[in-house]
Amino acid sequence: MKKALAICRRDLGIMFGGPLAWTLIGAFTFLSGYFFYSDLTFYVLFGGGGLPTGLWRYVFLHYRLVAMLVVPLVTMRLLAEERKLGTLELMWSLPVRDREVLGGKFLAAAIVYVIMLAGTAVGPAVLFVLHPFAVGPVLAGYLGMVLLGFGFIACGLAASAIAENQVVSAMLTYGVIVFLWFASTNEAAIGEGVAWIVVGLSLFDRFSGFAQGVVDLRDVVFFAAFAALFLFLALQTLGARAWRGVA
Repeated sequence: MKKALAICRRDLGIMFGGPLAWTLIGAFTFLSGYFFYSDLTFYVLFGGGGLPTGLWRYVFLHYRLVAMLVVPLVTMRLLAEERKLGTLELMWSLPVRDREVLGGKFLAAAIVYVIMLAGTAVGPAVLFVLHPFAVGPVLAGYLGMVLLGFGFIACGLAASAIAENQVVSAMLTYGVIVFLWFASTNEAAIGEGVAWIVVGLSLFDRFSGFAQGVVDLRDVVFFAAFAALFLFLALQTLGARAWRGVA
């Protein structure tokens, strides 16, 4: 655990010591703020409580889109850059387990992501002061965002373990995420026989309940299993590379 925390601190120092983390946090905050303002304006101008779905559904579905765009840029360098610089091979020469390396890097990316999400809470907080509302649906939406983001991070780590450079890592992550998004919205193209499987595995369909203020334990377990699966794949990839002596 101590070694994983040390790796986490090291990665956070690298990310915040340069422009990467600050730029991504700024982009995430700007895009989320824009969507919050536009959704609130739409909600007020076009009927408010008379609309078939509430404000927070619009807000969190747009936050989901921002996370999909930004998170792969957080994870793309975590292992691919280590390999490029030769520091990953150096780690394998030290008494550090692959799971500790992976755990530290996942934790570092998760901290950056949570900081991003914390920035988006300013808009709802200001709105609450001006016009109090039930906080339950908002908390459910943020729980969904945390689980979704952790799934994206795990996917990005697996891609970064496979890829030889940051761009390929990001593109692999985008590929998996976009496939899971569009496959579940185009059931006719994939056939009825497998459509129910794809829909059942869709991160985005699972997230819809959280966006509407509903916390289903089955969805929580699904997100945890999804993240665990990709972390397992990343761990196996690291182990295979170490066994072959590839860096």
